[in-house]
Amino acid sequence: MDTVYNDFVRPPQEVVDGFRALLPEYSPSCMVTDAQRRHGAIGGMQVVRREQRVAGPALTINLSIDDWVNTLPILARAQEGDVVVMACHGVATTAMWGGLTATVSHTFGIAGALVDGAVRDVDEIRDIGFPVWYRTVVPRQSPGAVHDRVEPVQVNVPVSFGGQLINPGDIVVADENGIAVVPRQSAEQVLAAAREVCDRENAIRDRIKAGATAADLRAEFGNL
Repeated sequence: MDTVYNDFVRPPQEVVDGFRALLPEYSPSCMVTDAQRRHGAIGGMQVVRREQRVAGPALTINLSIDDWVNTLPILARAQEGDVVVMACHGVATTAMWGGLTATVSHTFGIAGALVDGAVRDVDEIRDIGFPVWYRTVVPRQSPGAVHDRVEPVQVNVPVSFGGQLINPGDIVVADENGIAVVPRQSAEQVLAAAREVCDRENAIRDRIKAGATAADLRAEFGNL
């Protein structure tokens, strides 16, 4: 694997802001997945804090087994609000994200990190308040930190993450339910559909509070 450091094209800021406006609603990752007719969903992730939610453009990192990542060249290509997506291919034996990496990312305005592998220093990450989604936890640090070894790393390339293809610049929406991946090219249309899903679900909740029966709901909305 050759070392690659690419830049990438981000979605329009108003589209990113539109997805972020969905975050206060219930289960934004579910609404976005529904808007894509069940496509783009990633499950099985743990969260540092259940209440954490992010939406933003994906800054992707592709790793081979036991890589070490120097975050500074990567963050030099980041903008405030980006979400780091680290494809560790489910490796659980080495932590590829930790407290110092979270501190640096938080300081530079990164919105959060999705790690398809292991992390460590969860207590520090929690205290920082930096949102991280991950597969598991292990105290073992990456080999570069011990042996001064730096493996090739690919930044802003298409990656496989939890069975989903994520391209740099795709929008990721993450909460305690999981992650929804929105292709950059269709982000505007998906946002409009997600808003419709949100409005419909809120309307159903309002009708329930107003005393609607199951028959009333079926007649008005069909399937829930």
